[in-house]
Amino acid sequence: MKKIIGIGEYAASKSPDILVTLGLGSCVGVCIWDKNNKIGGLIHIMLPNSPNTNVTKPAKYADLGIKMLLDDIIKLGGKNFSAKIFGGAAMFKNSSMDVGYKNIISVKEQLNKLGIKIIAEDTGGNRARSIEFNLENGEVMVKKVGGGEKVEIFKY
Repeated sequence: MKKIIGIGEYAASKSPDILVTLGLGSCVGVCIWDKNNKIGGLIHIMLPNSPNTNVTKPAKYADLGIKMLLDDIIKLGGKNFSAKIFGGAAMFKNSSMDVGYKNIISVKEQLNKLGIKIIAEDTGGNRARSIEFNLENGEVMVKKVGGGEKVEIFKY
């Protein structure tokens, strides 16, 4: 079954589910997977760091959301993890904020802190992405938009 994950949301699930998130511009999609148990999750990170821990939507932030996702995957029986990350584009020319770059850095820091190795990534650039994460085989299909449609498969 396909499950759609919105901005600042996440889902943990088991095979044969496919987790989908659309419109990753400066946002970063983080796919965490336990290959042996075919359990994983996807989070749509909007911002690198929360202003504090008392926020209404903690999954929006890399510093809070990734740990929440991991905890839910562990509750489903996940044990050994790897990650794939996508997005973090610079969507606006001459932007001094570059939220996409900051999101990528924060996501990598959080995964490193949790001891999760990144085995594939497609980040940066200036094109939006949509992704489909197949929990059966760990494949992530990435659709890039803007500047000609492009589809890539990131296999395990």
